[in-house]
Amino acid sequence: MKLWYQSMSRFKTKWSRYPEALKKIIDQVKDPGTEVEIHGITKVGGFADQYRYLEYLETGEVMENIHTAMARGFDAFLIGNIADPGLRECREIANIPVLGLCETSLHTACLMGANFSLVTINEKFTPRIVENVVRAGLRDRLAAVHRMKVDRILNLDEGFDNPDICRALIDQFQGAAKANTDEGAEVVIAAGGVVMALLAHAGVYTTPSGAPILNGITTLVKMGEMAVKLDKIMGGTFTSKRLQYAPPGPDQIDEIREYYGANIYPTVKGK
Repeated sequence: MKLWYQSMSRFKTKWSRYPEALKKIIDQVKDPGTEVEIHGITKVGGFADQYRYLEYLETGEVMENIHTAMARGFDAFLIGNIADPGLRECREIANIPVLGLCETSLHTACLMGANFSLVTINEKFTPRIVENVVRAGLRDRLAAVHRMKVDRILNLDEGFDNPDICRALIDQFQGAAKANTDEGAEVVIAAGGVVMALLAHAGVYTTPSGAPILNGITTLVKMGEMAVKLDKIMGGTFTSKRLQYAPPGPDQIDEIREYYGANIYPTVKGK
């Protein structure tokens, strides 16, 4: 089984420590027969996607990469960013399962408790993630949202090799998590991929009250493996192509390719 893990981070040049921690987490949790390739952003941006315009600019590379993943025979495409950039568009393009970090975390949290809560990285991220909760139809299961105060998310990178910074960041997270559980939350979602990795790096899996902290990276990989297995059992129909994720049909595709490019919707055959 081959999984493509798509991060929205620019590795090496902007994020130096996070990529290594991410790989270690994934290697620890994947099944022995699973191969996971981790890809970052290489063209535009890769470190400030709490801003909608910058997320938009980066999402084009995600949609290019779903084409590459299918051409190279990957079994699933995992979008490892809490905003789920390009999730619906990639599902429309792909004939393999496409899972997003946020959506997968939200639904899994609902299996873990009667409700869930979010700890976001900063104030700017919060409405973006709550929108995803609403889109998933889970607003009534959201018990609370509190935030950390990391406006420049690149500052999180130092936490992987500086114990003092790591401790300060985790204290921030746990302060927000406590506020969530004080409001009745049963499960806490770390709403940011780098924070998820930092918590796993430090071995933190519960809040001060004992509530579980859902690690979306682990969840995304394991659910990706499950989706591939279910897709095979279901004869390749894991993702419904009925309406929302339906691509253009053979009657339209030739005309569409004339104006949008020959590689558009590679799974659709023309007349």
